[in-house]
Amino acid sequence: MRKSLLALCVLSALAAPPAFADPATDRRIEALEAQVKALQAELQAMKSPSSAATPTTPPASSEQAEIDALAATPEQAPEATSTATTDATAAVAASAGTTSASGANGNAFNPAISIILNGSYSHHSLDPDNYMRAGFPLVGEGGPSANGFSLGESEVSFAANIDDKFYGQLTVAMESEDGEDHLGVEEAYIDTTALPAGFNLRLGRFFSNIGYLNSHHAHTDSFFDRPLAYQAFLGGQYGDDGVQLRWVAPTSLLFEVGGEVLRGQNYPSGGAQDGGLGTRTLFAHVGGDLGVENEWLAGVSMLKTRTEGGEDGFNGDAKVYVADATWKWAPQGNFKDGGITLRTEYFRDDHNGLFIDPEDDTLTSAWDSARRGGYVEAVYRLNRLWDVGYRYDKLWADDSGPYASDFDPSRHSAELTWRNSEFSLFRLQLSHDKPNADDNDTAVTLQYQTSLGAHGAHKF
Repeated sequence: MRKSLLALCVLSALAAPPAFADPATDRRIEALEAQVKALQAELQAMKSPSSAATPTTPPASSEQAEIDALAATPEQAPEATSTATTDATAAVAASAGTTSASGANGNAFNPAISIILNGSYSHHSLDPDNYMRAGFPLVGEGGPSANGFSLGESEVSFAANIDDKFYGQLTVAMESEDGEDHLGVEEAYIDTTALPAGFNLRLGRFFSNIGYLNSHHAHTDSFFDRPLAYQAFLGGQYGDDGVQLRWVAPTSLLFEVGGEVLRGQNYPSGGAQDGGLGTRTLFAHVGGDLGVENEWLAGVSMLKTRTEGGEDGFNGDAKVYVADATWKWAPQGNFKDGGITLRTEYFRDDHNGLFIDPEDDTLTSAWDSARRGGYVEAVYRLNRLWDVGYRYDKLWADDSGPYASDFDPSRHSAELTWRNSEFSLFRLQLSHDKPNADDNDTAVTLQYQTSLGAHGAHKF
């Protein structure tokens, strides 16, 4: 440090304006000015917290370079200055490199944390305990919300790049049902980040990439609850343990295909058949831009599963087919500033097996049926604060099988959302549900939702 300060004093004296200007003097002044800047950078690096915490001795070569530079003749000065500057820069870089390395290690133990707090108040004209959907049993999270205040589903997520080849995420969900709190692992997976040619591999527990909404967390939905088709065919949302391989084509037009092998533990599967490889899926999506105002996405998916002891009493082979399409129009180029989103999904499930009554296994019957369902929704984003939306749901029951019905359930829903920012919203939703030929359910729900901490961007 003393040598550096002394060098600065000497340089300041030598750098004083000359009485007589000539080319050799000018070059010497320029060389000295460069040397002063290099020394100032070195001093700044020495004063940094990391240097203070860990005193370091400047390399001997750097000190010698400074001396050589000061003693150099004007003709030699540029080269000597260059060497000294390089050494000083190397010292700063070494110091910065040490800081970066320690910082990276520190961040490795400090993943991004996101907390979604969600709550609601609902009132149903039909008691949820008496709710029956013709042709479709209530499974998973496929029933109506509870009357009164409810915590709903809140979640905590941890996410970070593990190293140069892997990314990891853990999402823990907390929900209240019938007055009891439940805590569970919603997703826990790792993604590869360095596979060649557009391939990506996911391992762990995750939401399947079939359809559109299924891979999205519920807090990203435009409505308070999931469409009837999701409730009837996937129990609200299908997630399981397994592996997913996805390939994205290296083209300007989005094109991805992929498949999954999953344990087959959760509805519509059950029993983890085929040695714990009971469910397989295939999916493909294509999308792109039309000018600067329009975006679109469409896809087809299939889920095939072997089930034993399903939640609805099914035992056998089942398939679920999904077709989805989304179109967004943003006249200002950013949907958050205003625009329209139109979305639809169409489901069909085929069952081929046996029905065993979950409450009395002596009651059995053949179950070979095909059922359908779908929804269309439109959301108009007025500005960054407000949006309004409408959704129509429809299910088509089968006229044979254990849940045979000649009535097809339907539902109308309208929502109004106010956002104070990207991190908080209040939503009012009105729904009129016709679950069977005898009942109607008119529901009003007020929902709040907030996002705390670092939260990644949502998918299209």
